[in-house]
Amino acid sequence: MNVIDLLRAAGPLLWVLLALSVYVVYLSAARAQALSRMGADARTLIERARAVTAESGPAAALAEVDRAAHPSPAAQVLRAGLARADRGADAAQAAMQSALLTEDARLYAGLGALGTAAQVGPLLGLLGTVIGMVRSFLVFSQTTNPTPAQLGTGISEALINTAAGLVVAIIAYVCRNALRLKADRLALQAEQVREDLPGWLTRPAPAARPAVAAAPLPEVALNFGAAR
Repeated sequence: MNVIDLLRAAGPLLWVLLALSVYVVYLSAARAQALSRMGADARTLIERARAVTAESGPAAALAEVDRAAHPSPAAQVLRAGLARADRGADAAQAAMQSALLTEDARLYAGLGALGTAAQVGPLLGLLGTVIGMVRSFLVFSQTTNPTPAQLGTGISEALINTAAGLVVAIIAYVCRNALRLKADRLALQAEQVREDLPGWLTRPAPAARPAVAAAPLPEVALNFGAAR
């Protein structure tokens, strides 16, 4: 039995599973490409921004981050915090929290759809199984002595749809977990920036050096008495 025979034996529900599998592969590839663009390591930029903030202030650090044009979520959160740093640490924290929510939406986009596909795939396969078994029992009701070929049509439809549903679910589940792990790593780096930046802005001022008391001049006793 070749592929064309399998498609014919599986019935129309297999075409739905094939369309779902194409969607899963396309979405997984698109999200992997997007995360790859956002996944550049931002540690060097973060350390540079920390040093510039300590030396020249947050405005100079913001200019440094803008020049880098880094695509990572951590850089976007860092930029949002430095842009509001002139209004205080609380304003910078609020801006970074808003930027972090936006970056989370970018990082985890499409993962819910993959999770749904992983759940729907086996259900569609089960539906195909039920339809195939119903078709086999209809053969019993319509034929006194059904042949193996007549029974095999419904059974083939049931098994092929079950296998196709499981394959789609496995692909969707594996891709979703792999993409989620990468998104979690990027989100963690952005979260660390959100936690660290207020500490850069509220660093303590250097302590004043204690004044050194002037040493008292030695007393010199002068004796103007006549020498003997």
